[in-house]
Amino acid sequence: YNPFHNGHLFHLKESKEIVNPDCTVAVMSGNFVQRGEPSIIEKFARAGTAIKLGIDVVLELPVVYSLQDAGGFATGAIRTLEALGVTDIVFGSETGELSLLNEVSKILLAEPEEYRHRLHSHLKDGHSFPNARKYAIRDYVSGKDRELSFRVEEIGSSNNILGLEYLRAIREIDSKIRPHAIKRKGAAYSDDENRGSFSSATAIRKMLRLGDIESVKNAVPGEMFKTLLEEIRAGRGPILAGDLESFFLPFLRLISRNDYSDFYGFVEGLDARFCECSKRGDLQTFLDCVKTKRFTLSRIRRLMYYPALKFTVDLIERSNRLGPQYIRLLAFNENGREYLSEIKKSIGLPIINTVSMWRKVLDEAKKKELRMDESLFKDQLKRDLLAVDFYSSFYSSPENRSKGSDMLSRVIYERDS
Repeated sequence: YNPFHNGHLFHLKESKEIVNPDCTVAVMSGNFVQRGEPSIIEKFARAGTAIKLGIDVVLELPVVYSLQDAGGFATGAIRTLEALGVTDIVFGSETGELSLLNEVSKILLAEPEEYRHRLHSHLKDGHSFPNARKYAIRDYVSGKDRELSFRVEEIGSSNNILGLEYLRAIREIDSKIRPHAIKRKGAAYSDDENRGSFSSATAIRKMLRLGDIESVKNAVPGEMFKTLLEEIRAGRGPILAGDLESFFLPFLRLISRNDYSDFYGFVEGLDARFCECSKRGDLQTFLDCVKTKRFTLSRIRRLMYYPALKFTVDLIERSNRLGPQYIRLLAFNENGREYLSEIKKSIGLPIINTVSMWRKVLDEAKKKELRMDESLFKDQLKRDLLAVDFYSSFYSSPENRSKGSDMLSRVIYERDS
């Protein structure tokens, strides 16, 4: 929902048609998203709008997952939904064919030796991980399933990749969550051209960057457009990737190659590339310098945040192994409140409503003997708080920069009118 556009509204309505749910839950990235960029406006504004447009409960995906690749992102999302007792998940994909994605996800989870060998070979040839994996799957199934081998190319699109990871994560924890896929409607995920009422989020963010407000109005629901205008007028948006340039280049120049060894993901010479390329020109020059056939721009953009937000190797590995250690509630309506009240005794993780009360939440979770890791709880929450402080420092309004702490935030309760 960066921002919530007409394609999201289509997905939401179709999802409700498929599942006919008692309650609709969205797990949403906070102030930093999987593309390796800041969200266009802050998380509570986006969450509150999602409630007005038909969601009952909006949860925040901790930043240690929202700034990972598709695998880490899906791990955090599925484990959050599992802890909340959600029964069905509906995701968009370029194919919309669950059977195809299911067959491929089985290979990803099992990782047969031949597949791993092929994957290593393609990575060694310099392909990015998404492409190397696609080629390895194609090679693996070529002599086993002729029809599937012809269709493997389809899995390389952004939403298909994420869908595969949702299915893998469901199988990995033996979840009973039922998956459903909807064929993506409108512009492609990365299409930055104005396609009218079904423009992509990428295109809408470009419109905002260029100040083309009228085109934005046509591409998003009325409530989202109203929220965007309110946030812009208040000096809290739009926050764009380029706005962070003044921070990142000086910051990255202060990090030595040895320092990078503490942070997750700096492998295969990326530490050296970051050190060398940070000394050149502007942010785009840095990205172009680091990028290779092996390392995608999205991966590089994500990694830029890891030293700033202290994403250590230990933190990410523990997070991916154990999952989120709390459920962070951003917004809900009356139906959402009733649902949360009904299931509060069976929820598998502590729920944080008011973040300033986190110590009380932690104490109560320990009394209930919930299956959680106290140290990881603190480490994950610390990064969420740090991310909000970092994000709000880029507001154009000095007054709002001083009010940007997550400790001052309150969950949004949208009462029925």
